[in-house]
Amino acid sequence: MSARDFAKRCLFTVLRTGFRLTPMPGTTRDRLRQRFLDRHADLLPQGPRGQSAAASQAEHRPRSQAAGRAIGFVPRRSGTLPTPLPATVVAFYLPQFHPIPENDAWWGEGFTEWHNVTRALPQFEGHLQPRLPGELGFYDLRLADAMRKQMQLARDYGVGAFCSYFYWFAGKTLLETPLQQWLADPSLDLPLCLCWANENWSRRWDGRADDILIGQQHSPADDLAFIEHVARYLADPRYLRVGGKPLLLVYRPGLLPDPKATAVRWREWCRANGIGEIQLAYVQSFDRVDPRTIGFDAAVEFPPNNTTPAPITARQHLLNPDYRGDVHDWRELARQSMAQPESAYPRYPGVNPGWDNEPRRSGAGRVFAHASPRGYRDWLRHAISVARQRFPAQPLVFVNAWNEWAEGAVLEPDSRLGHAWLEATRTALQPAPIADARPCAVIHVWYPELLDELVVALRTSGIDWRIVITTSREREQAVRERMAQLGLDAEIDVFENRGRDILPFLHVANRLLDEGVTTVLKLHGKRSTHRQDGETWRRELLDKLLAPERACRIAAAFRDDATLGLVHAEGHLQPLDYYWGANQANVDYLTRRLGIAAPQVEHDSFIAGSMFWLRPAALRLLLDAHLEVTEFEAEAGQLDGTLAHAVERVFSLAASGGGFGTVSAAGLLGLAEAAPGTYPYARRSG
Repeated sequence: MSARDFAKRCLFTVLRTGFRLTPMPGTTRDRLRQRFLDRHADLLPQGPRGQSAAASQAEHRPRSQAAGRAIGFVPRRSGTLPTPLPATVVAFYLPQFHPIPENDAWWGEGFTEWHNVTRALPQFEGHLQPRLPGELGFYDLRLADAMRKQMQLARDYGVGAFCSYFYWFAGKTLLETPLQQWLADPSLDLPLCLCWANENWSRRWDGRADDILIGQQHSPADDLAFIEHVARYLADPRYLRVGGKPLLLVYRPGLLPDPKATAVRWREWCRANGIGEIQLAYVQSFDRVDPRTIGFDAAVEFPPNNTTPAPITARQHLLNPDYRGDVHDWRELARQSMAQPESAYPRYPGVNPGWDNEPRRSGAGRVFAHASPRGYRDWLRHAISVARQRFPAQPLVFVNAWNEWAEGAVLEPDSRLGHAWLEATRTALQPAPIADARPCAVIHVWYPELLDELVVALRTSGIDWRIVITTSREREQAVRERMAQLGLDAEIDVFENRGRDILPFLHVANRLLDEGVTTVLKLHGKRSTHRQDGETWRRELLDKLLAPERACRIAAAFRDDATLGLVHAEGHLQPLDYYWGANQANVDYLTRRLGIAAPQVEHDSFIAGSMFWLRPAALRLLLDAHLEVTEFEAEAGQLDGTLAHAVERVFSLAASGGGFGTVSAAGLLGLAEAAPGTYPYARRSG
C-alpha cells in the first residue's frame, strides 16, 4: 500500500469513527453521509487488491465464447404454482433498454443499457462477464411485445408485479415509453408500481453529485407536479395496491428537502383529486430511517445497498492487473440479511439474485461472487416467511431485480443458466420438497460390456435402487441395447464425451440435489487403456462399497446422520500432495471458485478412484459454482492435469466446506482398516 493510500485510509477511519460516535437522529445521519459521499468520494479508501497471475499460469476460461452453458442450466419448462400464492413477489424493473435522444447525446447514437452489458470483460478468474441474455434476447422496450413476453414469463414463474423505476426531473421525464405502453395496452396485465428514482444522473452511474448529466430540482411545486403526472398510473386498476391503496416508492427520500412535507402534499393532492389514500414506501438504498418519522408507511429492503461484507478481493487472481474494484461473497450478504433482527418499523423484506456492476464501471466494478439460484431460492423462501409474519394481510417481497443486466441483478433467462433464477423463484413459492431417501446409483458407462458386472453388484446389495446411467452420444445405442438384455429399468442421460465421468456426474448430481435425493452411489466402469490393473481396482472398490453386508448399513447411516457427506472405500483416501504437480493450479482455481479455503496440502486428502457414496447436499458448494461445460477439456486421452482430475480432488474439500464429514466405509461400520501403504493404483508424480 502506498503512503498516500495509507494516509487516506487512516483519515477515513478517524472520520468514520467520529461520525459513528456522534449522537444524532437517523435522518440527519443519513443526510450527512450522503452529502459527504457526494462531495468527498475521493477520500474513500480502496479495498484490498487481487493477485496478479504468474506469467506461466494458464487461464481457466477458454477464450472461445462468453455465452457457454454451465452446470445447472435450466430450460424453460412448465410448472405449477400454489393458489393463492404465499406472498406477492415484486421485482424491480429497469426501463433503460431503448434509445432516447438524451442518451444519444450523452453516450452516443443508439445507446441503451445493452451497450454497457456487452462491453464488460472478466477482471479475475471466475468473473462471470459478460453476462448475456438468453430467451428474450437483446430486447427493445419500444416494442410492446417485449414487455408482454417479460410479463408472461413473470406470471409463469410466480413474479406477481414489477416495480418500475420512474425518471422525473422537474417536469421532464426520461425512459417513460414502456410505462406509457403499459398504460395504453390493457393486455399488458401484470401489475406495476412506480419507484421514483429521485437522484441525479451522472456519468458515474451512482447518482452522486459529480459530472451530472441531468439533475433534480426538488421543491414544493415540483412535488405537486410529480404527483399530478403519475396520478394516471396510480388510478389504473392494474396498478399494485396495498390494502386498496396505490403503492408509490421513493428511491432516496434523504434527497428531498423535507420528505415529511412532500408526503403530506402528495396525500392531500390524491385525496382531493380522486385517487384516495396512497401507500408510501421508501427504498433502503441509502436511507435507513423509520419511515413513519418522514411521513411514509413502510421501508423496502434493497440488498446489496447498505451492506458492507468483508471483501474477498485479495484471494482473486486478476486477469486485468489494473482492476480496482471490490469483490465480496454474495453468500455472506444473504446470511447477514436472513440473520438481521426484526425491525421496529414496517419494512418489506428484499432479496437479491446477484450483483456485479462491472459493465457500468469498467475495471472498477463491485462484484458479489458465489451467487447461486439455490442460495437465492433459500433467501427468497426465508423472506416470504418474514413477509407473512410482518404483513399477514398482504405480504410483499421485493427482488432487486428483474432486469438490471448492467448490475448483475437479473431474474430473466441468461445464456449460462437459462431459466434457473426464475425456476428458483417458482420453487421458493412452493412448500419445501420431502426428502427422497431411496438410494440412487449414478453409473457412467463408456464400456457397455462392464454394465453387467455393475448391475450384478447393485442387484445383490439388498437395496432397491433408483439407477441413473450417463454415457456419451456415440455409446448411447450400445448402452440401451445392453440395458435391454439385462432387463434393467434405469434412466439414461446422454452427454458430450467431455470431462470423463466427472462432468456427467455433476450434471446429474445437480438435478438430484434439487429433487431432494439424500443418498447417491457414484460408480463407473473403472477401466483404462493405460492401466493393466483396472479390473482389480474396480472390483476392490465395488466390494468395499457394495458388498451386501455393507451396502444397507451405509445407506442407513445416510438416513440417520444428516452431517454424513461422503463415504469412500477404505484404503482409497490419498494425501492431496500425492500426484499434485499437474493438478495444483486447477485445484487452487476450484477452491477460489467455490469460495472455500485453500487446501492444506500436507493434511488434506482426496478419494482416489472416483467411486463413493455421497449426499448431494455435501457437494452443493461445488454444484453452486456452476462451472461452464467448456471449462472441461475435450477428451484426448489425458492421464492427469485436467479440470476433471482437479474436481476429483475437491469433492471432500467441498463437503468439508459445507459442514459435512468424509469417512471410510470400514470406519463407518466399525471394521478394522489396513495400515496405510503405497497406493498400488496410481503412480505418485511428486
